[in-house]
Amino acid sequence: MGITLQGLGYYVPQDVLSNFDLEKIVDTSDEWITTRTGIKERRIAKNETLIDMAEKASKMALEDAKVDPKDVDAIVFATITPHFSFPASACLLQDRLGCKNGFAFDISAACSGFLYGLEVAKGLIVGGSAKKVLLVGAEKLSEIVNWQDRSTCVLFGDGAGAVLVSSEGEGEILASVMRSDGEAWNILYAEKCGYINMRGRELFKLAVRSMEEVCQQVISTVGLKVEDIDLVIPHQANIRIMEALAEKLGIPMQKVYSNIHKYGNTSAASIPIAMAEAYREGRLKRGYTVLMTAMGAGLTWGATLIRF
Repeated sequence: MGITLQGLGYYVPQDVLSNFDLEKIVDTSDEWITTRTGIKERRIAKNETLIDMAEKASKMALEDAKVDPKDVDAIVFATITPHFSFPASACLLQDRLGCKNGFAFDISAACSGFLYGLEVAKGLIVGGSAKKVLLVGAEKLSEIVNWQDRSTCVLFGDGAGAVLVSSEGEGEILASVMRSDGEAWNILYAEKCGYINMRGRELFKLAVRSMEEVCQQVISTVGLKVEDIDLVIPHQANIRIMEALAEKLGIPMQKVYSNIHKYGNTSAASIPIAMAEAYREGRLKRGYTVLMTAMGAGLTWGATLIRF
């Protein structure tokens, strides 16, 4: 059974918080942030909720797929910044969209959330529970950032991305490798009603090594070579991580899509935003072999290879 990413959508808030803006509120500089992360600015949802952003991204994805909301069988919502503790953000989104005939639930895997969600969507379709799954990654990280902590506040932004995953079409999920290590949970975490805490240097080393391993594994699983990859869409956490990963895999940076300079780290929203934007820019085309990879809190990480 082929599983196609049938429609893509994304939304980022209008309000921009630049590095120069951050210089006014915390001891940092544009040069320091840019050289260490590649981030120039990020978007902040001042007057929008998580569900507002998810709704706009989802409507774009459904329109792109030419699918009526009533034909959506399931909504899988990946987020670590839910609108409420309960009910699930997916249920609130279901109400907004009018997806009356499906079921909805959230998953929490931080920056790996979209890839974990794609594996869940695939399982629902293969298992016969759904034919069309709306997969959403959305975050309002500005709510859990300590704006006095210069080591973390420079990194994160808000946004939403959505994909309509369907049993119809020419696309295919070729292979996936998912991993987690709960022993390392305290490298990146936020306590309930608390702020993000991160040990950046340790996470950097783990991210490059772990993502390289799963990328190599997922490519070899389907008998492909690195040269067969048309586009890499990594989680947008740090440009130096992306560059180090590309070097270890032997993939030129021209094949690695990056928009981190505009949006920063949007956690579970990062890959679907990048995918939708790359598609609209002509960087992502039907028939391309695409490698996606991420690492996030948990620790969780993974890689997925698709034929778009």
